[in-house]
Amino acid sequence: MNTTSRTLGNTRKWGTFVICALLALVPNVDLTALNLAIPHLTADLNPSAGQILWIADAYGFALAGLLITMGGVGDRIGHRRLLLIGTALFGATSVLTAYAGTAEILIAARFLLGVAGATLMPSGLSLIRRAFTDSKERTMAIGAFMGIGGLAVGLGPVAGGALLNHFWWGSVFLINVPVMLAVLVAGPFVLPESSRRGRPGRLDLVSVPLSVAGTLGLVYAVKEAAAGGDLGTGVLAPAAGGLVALAAFAWRQSRLDEPLLDLGLFRRIAFTGSVLTGMFAMFALVAQSLIFSLYFQQVLDWSPLRSGLAGLPGAVGAMAGGAALAPPLIGLLGRARVVAAGLVIAATAYALCVVIGQDTPYWGVLVPLFLMSGVGMGMALTVTGDTVLATVPKERSGAASATSETGTELGGALGLAVLGSVLNAVYRGTIALPEGLPAGAAHAAGDSLSGAIGAAALLPARLAGPVVDAARDAFMHGMHAALACSAGLAAAVAVFALVALRDVPKVIETGDEAEEVEAGTQAGTVAGTVLEK
Repeated sequence: MNTTSRTLGNTRKWGTFVICALLALVPNVDLTALNLAIPHLTADLNPSAGQILWIADAYGFALAGLLITMGGVGDRIGHRRLLLIGTALFGATSVLTAYAGTAEILIAARFLLGVAGATLMPSGLSLIRRAFTDSKERTMAIGAFMGIGGLAVGLGPVAGGALLNHFWWGSVFLINVPVMLAVLVAGPFVLPESSRRGRPGRLDLVSVPLSVAGTLGLVYAVKEAAAGGDLGTGVLAPAAGGLVALAAFAWRQSRLDEPLLDLGLFRRIAFTGSVLTGMFAMFALVAQSLIFSLYFQQVLDWSPLRSGLAGLPGAVGAMAGGAALAPPLIGLLGRARVVAAGLVIAATAYALCVVIGQDTPYWGVLVPLFLMSGVGMGMALTVTGDTVLATVPKERSGAASATSETGTELGGALGLAVLGSVLNAVYRGTIALPEGLPAGAAHAAGDSLSGAIGAAALLPARLAGPVVDAARDAFMHGMHAALACSAGLAAAVAVFALVALRDVPKVIETGDEAEEVEAGTQAGTVAGTVLEK
């Protein structure tokens, strides 16, 4: 290859990364900025309590339910085409969301945003896999891509707070539009195509609703459990329905010539081990993010803007752990040991959090936050994400990526439900309220820290201060318990990763000579190395 061709190739490769990184950044910024906009749009649109919940959840439900479907669609029609279609829909729907005149229109627009968002993540990861054929560069790019997604969570309150100080609530959605327009202009010239060779397989119209119903049933049940919903109709019924739908989905996939999701992927121990490791890692990570957001805003009484800035070092650490540390460490230690090392770092940092108090200086919080949500989890999730993509044929990369993303979505939802329940149970069991409180105030304060702060605002000063102090002290006990559980889980997942990924090769190349990694006859046996065209 001459110098000009190599330069053009490198330019296109890194241009692909920039486009995919922007598409990972903007929707996540938008998602977290919405939390700040809800009080403003509530005053404008006057939604009911149920409508407020759907405004917040419609995006996530559509995203989780359609990831597997969109991954399969991308494998059939090409991920560049699907990404550009999704980008156009995301931009147009962002405008509709910003100017929604009623709560019903806003909920519908948020659902459409989730549909568009479901096309972006699996397509972005598949295109990165296509563009980066060198294993070290691919791992670095995937690490940076995932770190940018984490960075967006911290940037959301920063960008949202700045916009809401000067503009109306819809402005937090319009920040998407210039980025989507830029991608639509540059994408056709920069992004590589990744459609399957030959005639694309037909999309099975029975598999799609089964996949959506199964995933949504489980996610909805987990969210209801986290919110303390009715055990029967709110949790067990949708969970059972989701499991039945997923069982039917799996049965149908095993009998199709062109399945939406090739169940044979799960016979690859590298694939299955990486998906499960990523799922349980997100179990701890997502809950930790919410816990520290509450700690900064309701215990330390920081503004959303300051809280968002306080969380940014963790995202920077994720990029450092994923993009800078993971690739060279894979060559030295192997994939299993790097994943396990990242999880052990995270477990140690979680354990350090039990000494954090209301008077702990910021640096005392920054160090464990940087290590657990940054370096540790950045290393672990980068390597598992890279392994998922590298150990499947390129024509199945969309379905593989979507499966991994669905696992992390479910893991995050489970983490919020379980660890949130731990925090709430300890809070309610340890809070010591002062005597003489009205019954309503005592009930609200005994339920949650947010309820205590709201109740205290209506109490005389002699009671308000003790109520808030008692609630914050109880919250710290619950926070310590939840993070101690996260430490134990991260340590357990580290052991699992050592076993499940022990035989995965250090280098999984994607080049011109093709040979797939195949699952062996016994768990943990890998027969070859992926070398794909």
